[in-house]
Amino acid sequence: MLPDSASRIDRVLVQLASYNTALQGVQGVPQDLVDWLSPTLEVSNFLARDPRGPDIVAVGFQELLPLHLGLSGFSRSVIENRNALILSQIEAHAPDKGRYSLVAKVVNVGVALLVYAKDTGIARRVTDVQTSWIGCGPAYMGNKGAVGVRFRVQNVDAGVGEVYTFVCAHLTAHEPKLAQRIADYHHIVRSLLFAPLPGTSTTSPSTIYSTSHLFLLGDLNFRLALPSSHALAGPANRLNLESALSTLEGREELKEFDQLLVEHRNNTVLQGMREGEFWQFKCSYKYDIGKVDHYSTKRTPSWTDRILYTTYTDSPDTPDKTDITNMLYTAIPSYTTSDHKPIVSLLLLPPSSPSISSPLETIPLLQHRPDFSPDRYATLKRYTGRTLDRIIGVAWLFLVVIGAGNAVIGVGNCLLGIGAWTWWKEKSS
Repeated sequence: MLPDSASRIDRVLVQLASYNTALQGVQGVPQDLVDWLSPTLEVSNFLARDPRGPDIVAVGFQELLPLHLGLSGFSRSVIENRNALILSQIEAHAPDKGRYSLVAKVVNVGVALLVYAKDTGIARRVTDVQTSWIGCGPAYMGNKGAVGVRFRVQNVDAGVGEVYTFVCAHLTAHEPKLAQRIADYHHIVRSLLFAPLPGTSTTSPSTIYSTSHLFLLGDLNFRLALPSSHALAGPANRLNLESALSTLEGREELKEFDQLLVEHRNNTVLQGMREGEFWQFKCSYKYDIGKVDHYSTKRTPSWTDRILYTTYTDSPDTPDKTDITNMLYTAIPSYTTSDHKPIVSLLLLPPSSPSISSPLETIPLLQHRPDFSPDRYATLKRYTGRTLDRIIGVAWLFLVVIGAGNAVIGVGNCLLGIGAWTWWKEKSS
């Protein structure tokens, strides 16, 4: 149930959006983003009584561009293009025609995060902005991993305020690799580190849980894993499975086999975080590219793309409850350039804590902070992964170039060239 206007006074409105664009670079999203970055009809009708755009907008991407380009370091030009497009679309479709500023952007290979704030409110009070990144691929490469943005928002009277942390992640793919996805998340918590909170006595880096509000979005790759004994399991029952997923009743039953829901209940991953009712919308993966509503037969349909969150007033004793009002959580089926559908959520945070002028140690922090100590070798692992990214990426790019866009042909051309050079050398000697 949506809150009334009076209860929304002084509550921050946060919009979160995530999209795996299937390695398509600047062609990965359409030029008109209104379906994705503007509220749906239900929320629009509510906001019509009290027109208001989100105070903070966070947009995450996965598989931002072809992997050989991402590994080679060409992600920045793509994210600059996305930044200009997203900012123009947010401002064009904001209910109150508000202006926004980029707080921070960060990208590592194909995982990117951009965070914006409204000029007339939050943006004026943002301070202590930080970004971070980490790879989860082989040898910590960035084909999988996470990026993060953290900042503090002072109270209107310049009080200490609250800390916001946003994380965009892309975890290991494929249904059987559940244990690796869980390990990826643990690695992210221990290695996606930020500088100590300002004013604190510690010099140790802090994890994503050292914050007032935590938001995590992305292609987490958890799958719908039906046991072989289930009536809808197996290729022979594929049409029946898709039929069940087309109804709310069917999705509500099948959600019990969602890997993330199961592991979250077991407290093995995303500890302390909350999520809206993801089964209210159809699975976000895997679709035939170019079609609005046609699942690919190569994978079991799944809710791989997710948005989770928590705030400092959430109690560890009631893990199924949150003081954040989830006003919207859905996928956008009209986007057909990827095998994923973009997702979006609109969250209304609880009222801010009473203003405290000093000291900074009084920043309100999450009550549930899992015992993940920062990895002392996190920096070494980050740059080991990045070095390998560049070496492999440049070599791969070279093969693509000499193969006229095809790395396999590039390998053949390279071998042919080596053979010709060897023959010429032997003949000339």
